[in-house]
Amino acid sequence: MTAFGLSTTNAQAEKLKVAGIYTVPIQQKWVGTLHRALTAAKERGDIEYNFSEKVANTDYVRVMREYAESDVDLVVGEAFGISREARKVADDYPEIAFLMGDPGGPHGENFSVFDNWIHEPCYLMGVVAGTMTNTNKIGMVGGFPIGEVNRLFHAFMEGARSVNPDVEFKVSFIGSWYDPPKAKEFAFAQVESGVDVLYAERAGVVDAAREKGIIAFGNVNDMNKAENGTDVVVASALWHMEPAIDYAIGQVKAGTFTAENYKEWTMMKAGGASLSPFYEFADKIPAETKAKVETLAQQIKAGDFVVQTNDEEPKSTF
Repeated sequence: MTAFGLSTTNAQAEKLKVAGIYTVPIQQKWVGTLHRALTAAKERGDIEYNFSEKVANTDYVRVMREYAESDVDLVVGEAFGISREARKVADDYPEIAFLMGDPGGPHGENFSVFDNWIHEPCYLMGVVAGTMTNTNKIGMVGGFPIGEVNRLFHAFMEGARSVNPDVEFKVSFIGSWYDPPKAKEFAFAQVESGVDVLYAERAGVVDAAREKGIIAFGNVNDMNKAENGTDVVVASALWHMEPAIDYAIGQVKAGTFTAENYKEWTMMKAGGASLSPFYEFADKIPAETKAKVETLAQQIKAGDFVVQTNDEEPKSTF
């Protein structure tokens, strides 16, 4: 094998060997997005795919090295808690390609990074939310105030303000990536403060919205369909890893994989992010709002409208 790819003579006969390493179960929506993209490539016959889930950060490096020693071609996973250690593994296995969720930049020649840059559809959701609130108070419940979450909240807020300058926000973080009861509790508290729209960055918020009889907006996966959101979730900002995964696979097969930031592959122009359908809310949203969202989506894809990124921690405004 050549570095980062199958030799030309073996490319057709031998499938790429890919390993996925995940700190949470594949049912968790962030990791599930990676798993679906890799599974699709496997089902097409492009790769052999094996994965490990629920790998603690304390075991992560060991698992990375075990896969590297098993002669895989590409490792996909998350390095948010072990960035420095993961880069050392990549240095020790320069013939293997690594594509890791990571807050930092690319490293060396074989360590590429990605994140879920879905701030663009979050802005579009904000435009809709800003027109649908009656109290002008919107609640937002997230996991942790880290850049990848903060930028989504800010984009959502800016979208809402663009159509409703009077809108205010209640922002809460539950201190966990998966604690639906806690997220639900925080959402209840926000409703008590007067919010009539919720942004469900975490699981559990949609249930609270249903019980309180208000609407919600989803995050990463289609919460209208995946989290009992019928008649509750107006729309979700969706993340699609297929463009990024397929690009990486193609680069490894061609022997041209190098350290890159895959940001562009997870944005709307490349098909890495999108706004879900409005489903049963389609007739409840003003026609002018839907037209505005469609126009903005086309402008974003064409590069004529740029949704700003702000990774600073968002604060409540009331």
